[in-house]
Amino acid sequence: MTASLDTRRVDELRILEAESVHIIREVVAELERPVLLFSAGKDSIVLLRLAEKAFRPASVPFPVLHVDTGHNFPEVIEFRDRRLAQGDHKLIVGSVQEAIDSGRVQEVGGPSGSRNRQQTRTLLDALEAGGFDAAFGGARRDEERARAKERVLSFRDEFGQWDPRAQRPEPWSIYNGRIRRGEQVRVFPLSNWTELDIWRYIELEQLELPPIYFAHEREVFERDGILLATSEHVQPGPNETANVEWVRYRTVGDLTITGAVRSRATEIADVIDEISAATVSERGETRADDRTSAAAMEDRKREGYF
Repeated sequence: MTASLDTRRVDELRILEAESVHIIREVVAELERPVLLFSAGKDSIVLLRLAEKAFRPASVPFPVLHVDTGHNFPEVIEFRDRRLAQGDHKLIVGSVQEAIDSGRVQEVGGPSGSRNRQQTRTLLDALEAGGFDAAFGGARRDEERARAKERVLSFRDEFGQWDPRAQRPEPWSIYNGRIRRGEQVRVFPLSNWTELDIWRYIELEQLELPPIYFAHEREVFERDGILLATSEHVQPGPNETANVEWVRYRTVGDLTITGAVRSRATEIADVIDEISAATVSERGETRADDRTSAAAMEDRKREGYF
């Protein structure tokens, strides 16, 4: 047991683990074609480990889906392929670039343009093509206000859309997975976890993460209060200056909208100390897409975003 994890905290994590494993097994028992959404971020890495535990010694009985914007951190894509190969998981990639090339979505240009909004159409197309009726996601209620409204099993209509007024009650952890043909549920086994729980579980299970989660030197510039990494996809504007700084990432997403935080935390224990003292959620601090309006996430979820 690591120094930062006492017996009480381990017990708390094992209770969360058992709840999540129960949810995963219940969905597989009730629904016909589940899939696990995998971004290679910390939450989906934990979710994948829980799915593996749920069915050991058998293999995970559903594939893994990654919605690829084409503007990813290279370290994350390298980790994604290596991690999924270790578990012999079947990977399905929904490509935003292919959706743009085929005319399914239109790319937004300009300095503030990103492909984040285009992920929704790509996700819905991939779910329809695979005939999936349930999609496991790594969202947590503490991340953002719209996600705090969501149930563990989030009902979506035949268009993949979410209506917060149509949420189903879940008394005593009883989950209603009944749907009609064409409808879907999004499933969030990590709903009751916090960012700190995720990191403590990573420490307990000794899970590997993409290196961007730990402090490293990177060329960044500040835009609207967010530290963005310079790349072929995003460059500083006329009044923006790039500098090499020590940073790490609290969340993984499209690199054109995902900000870094200044940090010297190179070990898990150091990251846990930083998070314990944080007063802003990771999305609130580092995701430009959540700052477009007070209801930005809820608007995207109504359209079909996970």
